[in-house]
Amino acid sequence: MTEASDHTDEASGADLGQALRALRRRADLSQRQLAEKSGVPQSTLARIESGRALDPRFRTVERLVQAAGGTLAIGVPPTISGVTEPAPVPHDDMRDEAGRRYPAHLDVWPVHEPRDWPGAWWAEWYRLPPERYPLPLPPAAYELNRRYRDNRRWAAEVRRTAQVRRVISSDLPATCWRYVAELPDGTLVGELRAHERSPFLEYGEWHPDMPEREVVLDGVLVDARYRRLGLGRRLVTALLTAMREAGIDDAAAIAEGSGTDLLLACGFEIEARRPTALRLGHPGKRCFS
Repeated sequence: MTEASDHTDEASGADLGQALRALRRRADLSQRQLAEKSGVPQSTLARIESGRALDPRFRTVERLVQAAGGTLAIGVPPTISGVTEPAPVPHDDMRDEAGRRYPAHLDVWPVHEPRDWPGAWWAEWYRLPPERYPLPLPPAAYELNRRYRDNRRWAAEVRRTAQVRRVISSDLPATCWRYVAELPDGTLVGELRAHERSPFLEYGEWHPDMPEREVVLDGVLVDARYRRLGLGRRLVTALLTAMREAGIDDAAAIAEGSGTDLLLACGFEIEARRPTALRLGHPGKRCFS
């Protein structure tokens, strides 16, 4: 049995600093906010996070961890305690122009072109050639608005955890292709339906350039809250992958608006001889679903 030392070496200090930054990011707190919440001076917190405080007091660390919503455990492996480690700060290796770390609780991303910088996007000067940029590009951009940060992280979590699978059931005919997008708790957030057909049976004739089998895309539906997260594209990609594995290279679809953009992004092409949208109803009267 080894005796615990009351001295924290430089490596341990760096690990403690990283853990505090990760906890602070998960709680979405700035250094000033965590200092106020814990009653620990901000200067002390800054020294611990930077690894310059080589021997922080246990009570100080405990107050910081608890204020950030964490749990301090000693000598208990995570697999036994059930404590889930917070995700590390993804931009910890980035520095601003003065060589300082960006705040852990913010979402920071590198700026490679004007499209990466919200300011340029709103001003639309990303359309200009580089020599006409009114301002130099910053090394990175970040999101200050808490609501935007929460939405951004929620979207990233959905993209990471959502699963796409094909539904195989005795209730479905063999020619039916159905895919669903689900969250880990089983919540259905997207669905694709398609069916397989024989062009020969469809048109009553066959010629050499006509495929023997093709898939008709009936529809792709994604819950309104989960749109623009790439789930529709994942559903279509899953279908196309399974088609190729089954030896089917051709697919047909009718779409309009954003549905057309989705299919074009997935490799579909518009056929000039076919319409991209059909509507049933009185002329001039718009139908709402």
